[in-house]
Amino acid sequence: MELLHNLFYGFGVILDPVTLLYCLIGVTLGTLIGVLPGLGPVATISILLPMTYYLPPVPALIMLVGIYYGSQYGGSTTAILVNIPGESASVITCIDGHEMAKQGRAGAALGIAAFGSFIAGTFATFVIAIFAPPLGEFALDFGSPEYFSLMLLGLVAAVVLAHGSLIKAIAMVLIGLVLGIVGTDSNSGIARFTFGEIALTDGVDFAVAALGLFGFSEVMRNLEKSEKRETYSTRIHDLLPSRDDWKRSWKPILRGTALGSLFGTIPGAGATISSFAAYTLEKKLSHEPHNFGHGAIEGVAAPESANNAAAQTSIIPLLTLGIPGTATMAVMLGAMTIVGITPGPMVMVTNPDLFWGLIVSMWVGNLFLVILNLPLIGVWVKLLQVPYRLLYPLILLVAVVGIYSINNNHLDVMLAAGFGIAGYVLHKLGCELPPLILGFILGPLIEEHLRRAMLISRGDPSIFFTQPLSAAFLAVAALLILMIAIPNLRHIRDEAALEED
Repeated sequence: MELLHNLFYGFGVILDPVTLLYCLIGVTLGTLIGVLPGLGPVATISILLPMTYYLPPVPALIMLVGIYYGSQYGGSTTAILVNIPGESASVITCIDGHEMAKQGRAGAALGIAAFGSFIAGTFATFVIAIFAPPLGEFALDFGSPEYFSLMLLGLVAAVVLAHGSLIKAIAMVLIGLVLGIVGTDSNSGIARFTFGEIALTDGVDFAVAALGLFGFSEVMRNLEKSEKRETYSTRIHDLLPSRDDWKRSWKPILRGTALGSLFGTIPGAGATISSFAAYTLEKKLSHEPHNFGHGAIEGVAAPESANNAAAQTSIIPLLTLGIPGTATMAVMLGAMTIVGITPGPMVMVTNPDLFWGLIVSMWVGNLFLVILNLPLIGVWVKLLQVPYRLLYPLILLVAVVGIYSINNNHLDVMLAAGFGIAGYVLHKLGCELPPLILGFILGPLIEEHLRRAMLISRGDPSIFFTQPLSAAFLAVAALLILMIAIPNLRHIRDEAALEED
């Protein structure tokens, strides 16, 4: 009964006309950026962060979350029609989705992707509503030692789950930690890493860093790409899947939904890994695995359900523990701090309208997406013909105006441009940006809880190991480090042995 009461409370929040409008704007923008390859949800949310300074917290965050899961819908459209994944989670959809389009079954592929995503989104909404409150109540017992260890575990997980070089991932976290403590030390009042610049005494604004690293650098990288894009001119019909399509798809949809809901709660996994895992599982379970890659509708239903479910359940660790599991959730964490909300177990107590409004908005947003996506397929296809040379200058103009409007300070624009160049160079060097932004956000919080814990223990560091939960988090962090370090040590040892021979 309490769950139903909370959901009805959430409906009361989302049905406010202003909040409902921003939910619609969010999912529409999400679909748009999913359809237009190049700009992902992280870059778009970063570009729109300045808006959060002028909007009420609840509509602002509902809009930003809508962009995230809306992009999962839009990404499937281009993946199916023109074999271009609009979002990384839609890469696997290209394999069978585009084959179906070439066979004249684009409508069925788009329809099953839309309905599968809606079913997954509905299930994920209930998963969040059921499991987030108990997890939040569990986190209420956390003190500063537990929060420090948990955040340290989050940083270690970001390093371990990052692709590519382990050393580069550690370096990105350390750079993020240094950037996060720029400004005036709250205890001593001493300015740190400001280089005499008064504007930096309050620290580097998160919106400036995120917009530069993810927004400006993304535009710079996309300018390198060719303008040549495939077009789809065949008329799309039969958007409603047939009875046979449903017969073949309902089990993959349910399995993909369950898998995505699970993977979404694991830090670092996210929608992309979920979609690949769901596709692989369906291929193994299928009685006709040879059909995969040749237009199997199961190869569309499973990954599309999985990526949408994962996109939504990834908000659980953010809302309950204050730990972002993906790059998008890291930016969302920054957005919450901008509007004065501290993510964590107290959100349900201090901001129940935000907590339950956000959960219910996901279901309402998914309903909007089904209503929007299928009738507007023709419009989305037309948008694919917009030249990048016209699209990106407009994006940069909006970003610059937005970042300047925060403090009316030209230094913010210069810093954003500097972060954009840095992000572009780091990408060229093979360094991932999510660990950096995670270190930037968690750095001040880690420092704060470390100091509090040391004050409580009067300088005795054993407090982190004598508290059971804190010790458990540190043990898991150490285990993760060993898991990644041992294979590397073996590789180095084998190389040394080969050189001796």
